[in-house]
Amino acid sequence: MPGGSPYTFVFAPEVAAHLHAIQRKYHALIRREIHLQLRFKPNGRTRNRKPLDIPALYGAQWELRLGPRNRYRVFYEVLEEPRTVRIVAIGVKDREVLRIGSEEFRQ
Repeated sequence: MPGGSPYTFVFAPEVAAHLHAIQRKYHALIRREIHLQLRFKPNGRTRNRKPLDIPALYGAQWELRLGPRNRYRVFYEVLEEPRTVRIVAIGVKDREVLRIGSEEFRQ
């Protein structure tokens, strides 16, 4: 088992609305990548995973980029006790615009 015991996942209530704004055909991909990338070492920096400057959107500590051309963004925080990853937002990045649910953020 890489990295010790696995983390559990908790999704903020708003995430359901965020996913509703994303094409349904990508939901399984997003779910699969969350489990693959964050299950054992959610707080390790990689090419597609980085810590965020505080304050960040939705209080997130980390960002995971995934999917075709890394279009999708998963924002999350890591709680070491009890080994939990809390997903706080999921969005789509198109050029300089990040869309999370019905909100748009320019970067």
